Amino acid sequence: MTVRRIAAIFDIHSNLPALEAVIEDVRRAGVDGIVVGGDVLPGPMPVETIDALLALNIPTQFIHGNGDREVLASIRGGDSSAVPEQAREALRWVALQLSSQHERVLAGWPPTLNVEVDGLGEVTFCHATPRNDTDIFTRLTADEALLPVFDGVSARVVVCGHTHMQFDRIVGGIRVVNAGSVGMPFGDPGARWLLLGPDVEMQRSRYYVEQAANRIRATEYPQAESFAAINVLQPPPEAEMLETFTRAGLK
Repeated sequence: MTVRRIAAIFDIHSNLPALEAVIEDVRRAGVDGIVVGGDVLPGPMPVETIDALLALNIPTQFIHGNGDREVLASIRGGDSSAVPEQAREALRWVALQLSSQHERVLAGWPPTLNVEVDGLGEVTFCHATPRNDTDIFTRLTADEALLPVFDGVSARVVVCGHTHMQFDRIVGGIRVVNAGSVGMPFGDPGARWLLLGPDVEMQRSRYYVEQAANRIRATEYPQAESFAAINVLQPPPEAEMLETFTRAGLK
């Protein structure tokens, strides 16, 4: 089945005010469906965010990100040594907020998803790359490093996230588009997402960041203050994060 128009929303990180702004814009766009591209979690408003997504009356499909996977592992008693201690505290807090029903929902999210989109053909959605949910690459990553990663992908378009910066590039004949981040953007404040069909349109939903920061500060999330200050009110500059991810990324 081919869908006419679909919204791709990635890396919400339980920033409910940002998600609410995106959903308003998605409804106005008249989409046939939504793909949630992973990292709904962790973040300051996890229960409210998952419940808002599950309550949508627009057909919605999910894939998991590394954040969702780590939260699920924490629910089940795991504690990843690969995650910094400060992040582990947040994971544990989020895990304690979620119900057994939420656990079952998270466990059902696949790593990738293929959708036929009008004007684009087959589109593969993955959190980081088609091979895993942790690979780091940006618009500056050399083609030579990416060709093996996308080798064997049959889709004409791949939509990813993970690094929270939008881009649109060609890798070995495949159009690779990063949706950006709804809840933890870099650069100017605002929630980023994509509108697919018949082409790819990068979107930015503006919302009242001061009010959002106050709502986040009112939660008991262990990193509420820093999340409000850094991820909502004054996100890091894109140039700074490109430099950071270039050092840590695929080579």
